[in-house]
Amino acid sequence: MQILLTPQESEDFFLNALCNGLSYFDGYGLELTYKNLDYRKASETLRAQSISAPAWEDILMQILRQGDTLRIVDHECDGEYSRDITLDMVHDRVRNAPQEHLMNMYNEDDDAETADVILQWVAYQEIIFG
Repeated sequence: MQILLTPQESEDFFLNALCNGLSYFDGYGLELTYKNLDYRKASETLRAQSISAPAWEDILMQILRQGDTLRIVDHECDGEYSRDITLDMVHDRVRNAPQEHLMNMYNEDDDAETADVILQWVAYQEIIFG
């Protein structure tokens, strides 16, 4: 069975995963980074849309939407797991995450594990950590 998600649904799932699972990355020796200029531009864009205090994760999504990348930096395995994340990757890879976790996200029965799985799937197309 294949689960079909619209680009917007993939973005919503990824945003939710950023909110609920990004803390796991610290435990794996990974860090999510971005260019300061990209962050400022994304923040300004959201504020111009009358979002006076955008959440950090919303700014991260806006970085992707404006065509820039997020970077996962691997601090423990000599950079082996460092990756860039683009919006195209979110659109293409979220829908291929393990179905159990996609259904949990869809049914709003997700947890930090579901978020972690989706984040890893977007970055690596497999579950490497945890």
